[in-house]
Amino acid sequence: DNPEIKEEVLRKDDRFLTLLKDVYVESRDPPVRVKDGGGEHLPCKQEEKRLTKLGHLEALDVKKVPKGKISIVEALTLLNNHKLQPQIWTAEKIAAEYSLELKEVNSLLEFFIPFTVQEFPKETKKAIKSHKPKQLT
Repeated sequence: DNPEIKEEVLRKDDRFLTLLKDVYVESRDPPVRVKDGGGEHLPCKQEEKRLTKLGHLEALDVKKVPKGKISIVEALTLLNNHKLQPQIWTAEKIAAEYSLELKEVNSLLEFFIPFTVQEFPKETKKAIKSHKPKQLT
């Protein structure tokens, strides 16, 4: 709004202009570094997914898993099925049902065994209750 300030801003100062002509700026970019695992942001191949086979436990687990993999609930289910009915739930049937490789299913059935829940008879519980704890001296 002030005309004096406006005039001062628009006026060229010859002394500053000559000093500015003497300034030389040299700029260099820093060397480019390649990060290890630089391809982590590249688009990856789309994995084929399949719907999980959970039945009544559907709310407890994920809905889709990549082919060749199983969810925790599916693993427990197939291990239990194989334990209860090994002649029906063979390694070949499990591999076909869950889109897994046969050697991986064989390893799974060999090295992972589901827990067995056992209930003790009532007389055993009674015997445990009547046991008096020892006093430490």
